[in-house]
Amino acid sequence: MSVGRIIHGPQDVAEGAAWLAECDPRFARALAETGELPLRRKPQGFDQLLSAIVSQQVSTASAAAIWARVEAAGLTTPDRVARAGEDDLRAVGLSRPKMRYARALAEAGIDYDALAHLPDDEVIATLVAVPGIGHWTAEIYAMFSLGRADVFAHGDLALQEAARILFDLPERPREKAMREIARDWSPWRGVAARLLWAYYRVAKNREGVC
Repeated sequence: MSVGRIIHGPQDVAEGAAWLAECDPRFARALAETGELPLRRKPQGFDQLLSAIVSQQVSTASAAAIWARVEAAGLTTPDRVARAGEDDLRAVGLSRPKMRYARALAEAGIDYDALAHLPDDEVIATLVAVPGIGHWTAEIYAMFSLGRADVFAHGDLALQEAARILFDLPERPREKAMREIARDWSPWRGVAARLLWAYYRVAKNREGVC
């Protein structure tokens, strides 16, 4: 299987958005409200996934504070994390489960350069095999660190709610239903996600909800 389309720059996002708008007038309407969509590309590698683990189930502010301590301690490589003691990991703010997840990621032996050349399904399968990394984290990494144009975070609550509002659905689609709905957006599901996230913010601001 081939890797498929990679989103390198804003022109790729714009191409995907135009394709979606042509395929479905509701996307065209949403795009008119959101304006230009963000690129949201990130670096790839161990530290990006470790940062995602650090951010789980804590506020954005807490995640930023913990990650700053992780970086200051130099615990951003597999070797450093694998050699770190429990006291070292606790000192930067990691809970016991996150210590376990960080060590599991450090010991997983993922070849991040090779990962970038695997098909989407294999990327997701490789990542979710690591304790502490679920489908959402794996899909986000594939979308933004690897630039995969056709990956979608089906379990994301904001995407589900945006789809409910935009497509006037009777209820928020759960993950299984979201997978079926999103099939029609291939090969630009990653851009559909960007559009729905942007539309979610517009819709909630319109409702006066932060």
